[in-house]
Amino acid sequence: MKMFQSKYMKLLLITMLVFLPFCAQQSLDSNLSATWLIPEEEVADGGPGKDGIAAISNPIFIPVSEVSFLLENDLVIGIQIGNLVRAFSHRILDQHEIVNHTIGNTSFALTYCPLTGTGIAWDTSEFTLDKTFGVSGLLYNSNLIAYDRETDSNWSQMLNLCVNGELTGKEAKPIHVVETTWQTWKLLYPQSMILSTDTGYSRDYSIYPYGNYKTSDSLLFSVSKLDSRLPKKERVLGIIAGEKTTVYPINTFDDPIKVINETFNDIQIVVAGSAEKNFAVSFERKLPDGTLLSFNPVEGELPVIMMDNEGTKWDIFGNGISGPRAGIKLTPTSSFIAYWFAWAAFYHGTEIQF
Repeated sequence: MKMFQSKYMKLLLITMLVFLPFCAQQSLDSNLSATWLIPEEEVADGGPGKDGIAAISNPIFIPVSEVSFLLENDLVIGIQIGNLVRAFSHRILDQHEIVNHTIGNTSFALTYCPLTGTGIAWDTSEFTLDKTFGVSGLLYNSNLIAYDRETDSNWSQMLNLCVNGELTGKEAKPIHVVETTWQTWKLLYPQSMILSTDTGYSRDYSIYPYGNYKTSDSLLFSVSKLDSRLPKKERVLGIIAGEKTTVYPINTFDDPIKVINETFNDIQIVVAGSAEKNFAVSFERKLPDGTLLSFNPVEGELPVIMMDNEGTKWDIFGNGISGPRAGIKLTPTSSFIAYWFAWAAFYHGTEIQF
């Protein structure tokens, strides 16, 4: 049982391997309604059951300068609402998967699936009675299925879609996030706040609960299709444009920052990333007034990462920082970072950019 480093996760693995056939049917019967937008036979029981992985709904944040529990190469996910920036570490998300939070008038669920390496935030402001999400305990293509606590409907994280329940067919409203290392985040936003280990739960966040999963070629759950063009756990920025998809492997971005002006499926986009600083983001290049911009990298001015042909400098969240379009925000593409095996399972035939 070397795969899990805690007694809890060892017990969980035993349960998954020995009792999964029985538990799956029992859990599926109790969690699901009759109609699914995904193949019901491919919905798997992850083991812990509904809310067996506890979402955080009363998060506490501390200044970046006070953090001692993270290593420089640990990954964090950042979000910006208005002028406020918050960060969430993988170390905590690995064991909770969802953090519900409100900044100003915007409520959101920061969702993370450790099995597929996907961090996606959903705007939940339009819910009325309960704006929070929980972990259903179910998986599709090894990926998190969350449920909203207002209607108990099930949502596929990587599809950004309600796939079962009262809200079936409703699309989630993603909020742009940035994933990078703790070292880079401190350079980007040294005055920001980050989720504290004071979560209200007794957890050892120094332990990664899935053993060597991140570095091995093995999967815990099957997926509908495997694509061998890249290593399974290669981290890629995947972009969705209509019916077409493409990915940019993060480790192929030239250091210190590479900027690509591209047209993909008739949408003009810019992709900026760095293998050294471990980030990749993308935005639309055409502004609402019809102006088409082109971009070049900017080095040594984080959080600024690029400048356009008119002289405006833009930060990693797509904000115009200085120049003629200061104060304007670029439109993010429909995109997120994922392990290659997971992206390929959801988006068959995707293009790979090298």
